[in-house]
Amino acid sequence: MIKLTALFFLIMFVIGTDTFLISPLIPTLQSLFHIPTEFSGWMVGSYALGYAIFALIAGPLSDGWDRKKVMLSGMVCFSVSTMLCGFATGFWSMFFFRFLAGVSAAFTAPQVWASIPALFPTSKIAKVSGIVMAGLAASQAFGIPIGSLLASTHWYYPFFTIGACALLVAVFIFYALPEMKPNQGQKTKTPIFSRYIPLLNSRMARKAFLAHFLFQCGFFAAFSFIGKWVTDRFHLSIDQAGYVMFFLGLGNIVGSFGGAYVIKTLNRFNTLVMGFLVSIACFIILPHLPSVAAFESVYFFIFVNMGIAFPLILGMLNSLNPTIRGTISSLANSIMYAATTLGSWIAGLIYATFNGFSAVGIFAAICFAGSLFSFIFSGILTSHAKTKKEFAS
Repeated sequence: MIKLTALFFLIMFVIGTDTFLISPLIPTLQSLFHIPTEFSGWMVGSYALGYAIFALIAGPLSDGWDRKKVMLSGMVCFSVSTMLCGFATGFWSMFFFRFLAGVSAAFTAPQVWASIPALFPTSKIAKVSGIVMAGLAASQAFGIPIGSLLASTHWYYPFFTIGACALLVAVFIFYALPEMKPNQGQKTKTPIFSRYIPLLNSRMARKAFLAHFLFQCGFFAAFSFIGKWVTDRFHLSIDQAGYVMFFLGLGNIVGSFGGAYVIKTLNRFNTLVMGFLVSIACFIILPHLPSVAAFESVYFFIFVNMGIAFPLILGMLNSLNPTIRGTISSLANSIMYAATTLGSWIAGLIYATFNGFSAVGIFAAICFAGSLFSFIFSGILTSHAKTKKEFAS
């Protein structure tokens, strides 16, 4: 069991590291490929776009396949497409290879969450899920800064390194993971998109997923341009920007491990409201801080909130309908990466138009405010009974 837990942790760590590897590299790649600032966000968004589009079909499709084969194939393709990014010669080749990496991740990552209930006893599922979720948090704390340090030698080193690590993880999958073939009931050909109908028909689900979209859009719009902002404002090098990312990633880890205690103490309504209000205030004051230390200190609280709020939100979404949790997870992941695509694109436009991070911070604050209101008015924060009744009807 320890072997499988370690495997799933590594998969999420590698995928999480690759997701936002471009963020601290944006200034370097802009200069190298002669990319205007308003289009630079697409180097982040292309990966998210591939994930967002294919996650909608990858989850339901893979329910009828052997999950080991899907995970193995997805990780091998992820490795190849990530290494190809190191051979990019311009914006469009980088866009294409990052898009392919996102598609590969969309087939790989959902299999991890779907495999945990199948491979572990019920009493261990929550603990294993928490460890695997920590893999994502650790990728922000350690993976991205390590990538930044490698890029300080040459920009393509991080892509080759992560691609090689992904290939080693694929070998680990081949030898360590048992086959997980679907049973006869799962093989029945149910139309893919019909599985989303209960969610589309639910007023609570629609508002909750809208809130999830706004939350992710605001956070990743700001996150995508942290590297460029600290470089422009404080004249940091790539490796120095990596140290900033490392400190912020620690905030995510703190939130991930301390979130359960905070929610138990405050309840989930108060936790979400207080966390969002603090984050809104932080986004507004961030661009006006006088030093890197002040910037890191304030942004640290945003990352702590992200570490607390993200698992809380996913848990609430999965509680909408326990019979279609796989579909809900696929939709939640697709929405997250769609929000990342839109957020990074908008951030690039307004960063270039208003010449700085101020407008990006205001945009993120507006998204968080909209998300908070949508969560409150959906009713998902206050009632499980209402959720069950609505879906039963």
